[in-house]
Amino acid sequence: MNDKVTFRIVLGISIFVFVAVIILNRKILPVPEVIPDFVYFLPKLNAFINGTCSILLLISLYFIKQKNIEAHKKVNITAFVLSSLFLVSYITYHWLAKETSFPQGNPMRNVYLTILISHIILAALVLPMVLMSFYYGLQMDVVKHRKLVRFAYPIWLYVTVTGVIVYLMISPFYHN
Repeated sequence: MNDKVTFRIVLGISIFVFVAVIILNRKILPVPEVIPDFVYFLPKLNAFINGTCSILLLISLYFIKQKNIEAHKKVNITAFVLSSLFLVSYITYHWLAKETSFPQGNPMRNVYLTILISHIILAALVLPMVLMSFYYGLQMDVVKHRKLVRFAYPIWLYVTVTGVIVYLMISPFYHN
């Protein structure tokens, strides 16, 4: 598979995920009358996954600085798998659960919204970069991998860290 075909696949996946998230946030899909109990555990699971990915990304950076490519690759694959599980969990939660809003009168609302909006925008932007950087890394195309990771890594790390912060800020207001 060449870079052009891979880029098209990555773009397709990224657009699909973006559209799915928009559809779920608009509550277009039918929701079951009875929401399964496990759904209310998903935000906590998502925060745990994001926190774990943050740590894994830092460990990955450590390994590559030590030139331990094999450990770097294993840690990144683990972070990628966890991020994929996060995406499934996130989509499930936002499909089934009621929307939770940060209270209007809360003095932290603007801080929350600033973090949330930057988190959402950067999460959408980083997905294709992460997918392409994985492709280049697995192909051992170090030059392209490094060039892309220079931008993707700090954004992915920011998204995982702010995912935890968003959870901690909104969790007191969840509906159960």
